Amino acid sequence: VQLQACGGGLVQTGCSLRLSCAASGRSFSRYTMGWFRQAPGKEREFVAAITWSGGSVYYSGSVKGRFTISRDNAKNTVYLQMNSLKPEDTAVYYCAADLTAQLRTKYDFYDYWGQGTKVTVSS
Repeated sequence: VQLQACGGGLVQTGCSLRLSCAASGRSFSRYTMGWFRQAPGKEREFVAAITWSGGSVYYSGSVKGRFTISRDNAKNTVYLQMNSLKPEDTAVYYCAADLTAQLRTKYDFYDYWGQGTKVTVSS
């Protein structure tokens, strides 16, 4: 499985961005997909995850109510809509695939990773 994330950029506080992650591989629709982020000098942290059907989602407390994860299995793509961005959202965002299809938040459980896309929110 190969994952390619894109959509990052430089925005001002309060603005929105939508990240996309395109996956290659025949079994994309079976995977749980997650978004993580890593700010400079910090550990990689969980942002959001979505089960294969899209029926279950989970968010970290810091983004709940502002970010929305979704997926389009026909396009092998997962999205992260980010609204009301704050400077503390500044990080490199990574998409990841969990082959077990469970809804999990620890990055150790994810099997494949995209290259990351940088999001910078200016104050």
